Amino acid sequence: MLPLKDNVPTARLPLITMILIAVNLVVFAWQLSLPDDSASSPRLARLGVYERQEASLRFGVIPARITSPGTECELLTGGAEVGSYVCGDGRGDAAGAIDLDAPPWWQTLLSAIFMHGGWVHLLGNMLFLWIFGNNVEASMGRGRFLSFYLLAGLIASYAQAALDPGSAVPMIGASGAIAGILGGYALLYPRAKVLSLVLIVFFVTLIEVPAMLLLGGWFVLQFLPVLGQLSNDGLDSGGIAYIAHVGGFLFGLATIRLFTRRIDTGGSHPPYPVG
Repeated sequence: MLPLKDNVPTARLPLITMILIAVNLVVFAWQLSLPDDSASSPRLARLGVYERQEASLRFGVIPARITSPGTECELLTGGAEVGSYVCGDGRGDAAGAIDLDAPPWWQTLLSAIFMHGGWVHLLGNMLFLWIFGNNVEASMGRGRFLSFYLLAGLIASYAQAALDPGSAVPMIGASGAIAGILGGYALLYPRAKVLSLVLIVFFVTLIEVPAMLLLGGWFVLQFLPVLGQLSNDGLDSGGIAYIAHVGGFLFGLATIRLFTRRIDTGGSHPPYPVG
């Protein structure tokens, strides 16, 4: 099921939503401009770590760095874990290591939410941001919406880090920040409907789906893998930070009323002017 548009009108240009989408696209274009077949140093070339991947390693959020500020991480150049980040006491072992000259940990909290791992990752996030972000922005105003978006991204990163604080695996993507928007939208517009493209084998159709059903289903799909990870005492989820998504969504639910200037009473259309 692919959401296409909702039925909640907005009279005001969603300027911040558009700027956020533009920044994400520009950053991704920069990522694509980096070579994926050459490295910035001979040592990285021997590891197969090329410049495009190096950017994600440098500017992504590393849980070990944000939970223990001052912790430094390096890339191993030998041993069984060759090519992996190692942080803190594990650095400088016999395998050797490379310092990737990453920016300060607090800067990565911002840089990471504007980077993406591929076209599907980027376009999926931007579609959800466009459909649901414009209405949430209208309810808050531009300044509050930007603060809400960035805080949701920060909380999402810390949610992931809280359950795996020693992880040296970098995280990138706007999914956590956008999850905050989805949580807020669910409370602001509980009776809204979303026109969605449904594909079942070779059958394709358009249907209107209640936003609460769509967003509730999305949340369940994020939450179930978290339960599996916790029950297995491990957070490996095939490269998807589900806990960050859950944390961002819960942040949106918990704080949306603090940010909104005009509150929807539950109708599919807001009972206030949004211009």
